[in-house]
Formats: sequence, C-alpha cells, structure tokens
Amino acid sequence: MKLEAEERERFLAEPHVAALSVVDRPDRAPLTVPIWYQYKPGGEAWVLTQAGSKKARRIEAAGRFTLMVDRLAPTVRYVTAEGPVTRTQPMTEEKIWEIAQRYLPEDSAAAYVKMSLAEHGEQVVIHMRPEHWLSSDLGGF
Repeated sequence: MKLEAEERERFLAEPHVAALSVVDRPDRAPLTVPIWYQYKPGGEAWVLTQAGSKKARRIEAAGRFTLMVDRLAPTVRYVTAEGPVTRTQPMTEEKIWEIAQRYLPEDSAAAYVKMSLAEHGEQVVIHMRPEHWLSSDLGGF
C-alpha cells in the first residue's frame, strides 16, 4: 500500500541508514552506497561526504540523487526520495554534531565527531529537495 505524503515524510525523517544512488556513467548501473542523512518533513534532505570523493563528483555531475530507506519490522516498508541538488556547502562542525547525534548515543557522538574532524579531511554538505517519491508498506507479511 502506498504511503500518504505525511506518513512517507515522517518515515524518511526517522534515523534510518539510507542507500544513496546516483548516476555513475552511461555504461554502468547507478553508484549506490549506504549513508547517514538528515531530513525534516517538508524540507530538504542532506548528506555529508568527503569533498572530491567519487560520490561527491557523481552527484555534482548528475545534479540529483536518490535516497532509499527501508525497514523489515513491524511491517516491511520503504520510501525513496529523488530530487535535484539545491546547494553544496563546506561541512561545519555543527553539521557533524547534528548527524552524529541523529545516529549515535551522546557519548559515542562526541567520539565520532572528534574522529571525523581528525580523519575524514575536507567534507561537504549536499542538500537535495525531494521531488519524486516512491513508498509502500506491505503490511504484516
């Protein structure tokens, strides 16, 4: 059963690990990788990635990407959101804290932020405006 707009946006706003997909090249299937993301209903989604990474280069070239999140319990449910990149900006420590606190307990978030700042190098925040949605809840199968 297709989810209503409000329900799919609430589901995307939950802290799932997303599969990010972006066009790789004409002779290849899309590049698809797991990624942490941030989303608030009615707003834009954003991801952090290393500046100059394959993922960042492909997103820049394509100008759009897809996020897909799913779960298996209590029902099988998924949501995909695809849309254009609205802006790319340098990462800030505030953004690293926001994403770390979304996915990790407080004590682990602090350690993650410290490690990320020390080891991940230059990162960028890539914002996407969801334009096309697919969703389903398969019930209690």
